[in-house]
Order: sequence, then C-alpha cells, then structure tokens
Amino acid sequence: GVFYEVVQSFPRVEENVEVDSFVSSHRWRRHLESLKSVDTNRASMGQDSLEPGGFTDLLLEEGHDNTTQIEEDTDHNYYTSRTYGPYDSTSRDLWVNIDQMEKDKVKIHGILSNTHRQAARVNLSFDFPFYGHFLREITVATGGFIYTGEVVHRMLTATQYIAPLMANFDPSVSRNSTVRYFDNGTALVVQWDHVHLQDNYNLGSFTFQATLLNDGRIIFGYKEIPVAVTQISSTNHPVKVGLSDAFVVVHRIQQIPNVRRRTIYEYHRVELQMSKITNLSAVEMIPLPTCLQFTSCGPCVTAQIGFNCSWCSKLQRCSSGFDRHRQDWVDSGCPEESKDKICERNIDTTETPLYSTTTLLPTTTRFRVLTTTKGSTTSHLPTSLPTEDDTKIALHLKDNGASTDDSAAEKKGGTLHAGLIVGILVLVLVVAAAILVTVYMYHHPTSAASLFFIERRPSRWPAMKFRRGSGHPAYAEVEPVGEKEGFIVSEQC
Repeated sequence: GVFYEVVQSFPRVEENVEVDSFVSSHRWRRHLESLKSVDTNRASMGQDSLEPGGFTDLLLEEGHDNTTQIEEDTDHNYYTSRTYGPYDSTSRDLWVNIDQMEKDKVKIHGILSNTHRQAARVNLSFDFPFYGHFLREITVATGGFIYTGEVVHRMLTATQYIAPLMANFDPSVSRNSTVRYFDNGTALVVQWDHVHLQDNYNLGSFTFQATLLNDGRIIFGYKEIPVAVTQISSTNHPVKVGLSDAFVVVHRIQQIPNVRRRTIYEYHRVELQMSKITNLSAVEMIPLPTCLQFTSCGPCVTAQIGFNCSWCSKLQRCSSGFDRHRQDWVDSGCPEESKDKICERNIDTTETPLYSTTTLLPTTTRFRVLTTTKGSTTSHLPTSLPTEDDTKIALHLKDNGASTDDSAAEKKGGTLHAGLIVGILVLVLVVAAAILVTVYMYHHPTSAASLFFIERRPSRWPAMKFRRGSGHPAYAEVEPVGEKEGFIVSEQC
C-alpha cells in the first residue's frame, strides 16, 4: 500500500499503519451466457446520447470477446459480478453521462482535481448497503478508488475499498483531469475524468466511473482505457479492480497507558479480471443476501443463504460472526450463544429476506490484517491545503455548467459557525455578570458600587433647608427652598 493524505479534518486520521503480508485467496466460478439472457435493472438516467466525440464514437479494438462474463464468488457469496464487453449494448447503457445531468448536482472537487494521493470525504444523500452495512459517508481518492471504512488511516489502498481502477493516477499533471461526482438521491456517480498515471504520463488519459445505487448494486464503467490494465505498473502504487471489506478490533496495550492498537481484518475481497477491463466495457456487481438483513431469531437461524447465520439475543442481531460488528459480537459472548441455535420463542419463518436466496458450499474464511496504533495525540493532517487551479475548474464550468465543491466555502461556513458560537457565549457571560452585580448591590447597599449608582440617579425631591425650631437635638423643622439636585442636610439630622 501507499500513504494518502485526507483533506478534511474529521474524522481523525490514524497513524502507524502496518499491513500483514498474507493475502486472501478466492475461488471463482465463471460462466459464459448469451447476451439476450442477461436482464439487469439499471438506471441509465438519460445517458444514451450519440453526440459526436462521445462515448459511442470511441474506436473498438479488434479481437475483444463480445460475450457476457459472469463471475460468482464462492468463498463468500456477497456479490455476483457481471462483466460486459465493448460490443455489448449493456455496457453503454450502464455508463452515466454526467454532462447531461442536472448541473447543480454535478460537483467538481477542486482539491482532488489538482493533487496527487489525496482523499476527501463525501456525504451520501441515501443509505448505501455495502456488504450488508449501510453507509452514509465515503472517501473519494485520486487513485481511482473509493474508501468505505469508518476508521480513516493513511493506508487507504489496503482494504475496505470500491475500486473501478486503483492505480497511481495524478490529476494535477493535466488541466483536463478532474474528479467529479453526482448524487441524485438514489445513486452516486464518481468519475475520474481524463486522469494520467503519475509515473507514466505518455500512456494517455483514463476516463472511468463508479456508480453506487441505493439497492446495493455497484457499477464500474470504462470509457477510455488507453492500455491494457495488466500493463500498468504496481511498483509505486497498488493496481486493483474490485471490492474489499474488513472489521476493526481494538486492543489495549497494558504496558503503555492510553494507547490502543487497532487491527483491521480483511474478511473478504472481490478481485475482478483485469484483462476484461477495456474501452467501453462495464462491470455490474449485484449484492446477495447476508445475515445482517434478518431482524428476528427464527428467520435468522433457518436462513439458507450460504452463510452460517446465528442469532445473538443480547445484541438482537443476526450475523455469521464476520462483518463490521465483529468486536461487539465477540465481546457480548455471541459465539457461545450461537452454538445452540435455539430461539427463546417460537420460530417465525414468515419473514422474507430482502433478496433472493442462494445456497453455496461453506468454505474456510481467511483474513488480511492491517494494524494501526492510536495514542493520545495521533491525528495527522496536511499542514496546508493545495492551491486550486481556477482555470481547470472554470474550463469545466464553461463546458458543462457544473458547480464546484470548493473547500474554501466549507471552511468559510465553519468559520461563521464558530463565530456565532463565540458571540452567544460572550452574550451569556455579559448577562450573567449583570445579574451578579445587581444581586450584590441589593444585599450591600453601602458598597462603593451601590453608592456610585445612587449618586448618579436624578432625584425628584425638592431641596430642603433646615432651621432650628423646638430645640430638640434630634429633630428640626424643614422649609422647602426650591427644586434642586440633592439635599441640604443639617448636622443634627
């Protein structure tokens, strides 16, 4: 793996990443089927344009297989993959033409479009199911992939990714290179547009995209692949095409207080065949049912979906024991409880799974391990944000009318928010001080503060002149002498 810098400060970036050298191996069952037998429920969203210089005008290379390749993962049945060749009309249907989308929803990320080995968080407007888990945030990287993990570390290429084409791409080397994304409420499209390899610029530009749909499907579309993916060097950066997920286990180190070691176990990976990635090709990955979809004990323990599903009454959760909630599952004693496979109440089998079920042979689970260590101060952020190239963004704004995802605007919004909080705190302190002074003066009328305000309060009493009358030492008669400020007081008063 290689190190990436995360643009935004939240969540914090974990340091001291180590990756185990063991790599998971997967067995694949491949089938060939005719094009007419493939039925997909896709969202083309109006991208079937035949404009000059567009998607359909790219030259098709000779000798490509025009059949549909279906790859089923038999190690764990999380996804079924379908690869469509350049002569298949389905590959063009699956491509989303961002230029024809609503202009205000297409974002050009200014930081990612002008930097190398950077990543930035992007919020989703919908819940995206990934390996049975619902995501609302992802991290888009310049290297042609999306990081999906909750624990953000610098070794993003190791695991927990959605990679249409992970490689050493550097959008900063060309004015035409951008990273764009589009969210219409049911799908998110991230497109790496005209990007070049940092260590081999002369190979040409790559244009490809990843589409995440709210039903869990993942689509990789390839418009411009100038060379065979198998020829891309992995010396300076991993080259991957596929999916990966992992769970995090936190260990406390007794010898060092306030330090925790995070170990990330990659429990599954989908590796697509790189030789099938060409111009005008596409890959559709359809999610299969997982144990996480069941919400009660009966359907959980009787499920026939290729997983050994078990119910944990303490967590009220169904799981195979290998998902992102692995630590909670172990800490709650669920592995011991799951051995009985007996529900406390009558088994209810009326609940139907969200997806159609498939039975596959169980196999041994293997892991890839990634370890991080967290101390009291472990966050690492870029010391400065890279300068944005206004010319590059303006070029795309002029051609496509797209808006920019300007980090400066986000920073300004954060500054205004902080200023509002400070202003409210100051106002509260002033009011509290005024109340305290008033209470003090009320209980201490002879204090300097009380006399200060009394002397400056205008009086509406008439001025009096004292004269001796009855000779009584304690009393005297008074006579009004006119309206004046203050009083004339006798010493006997």
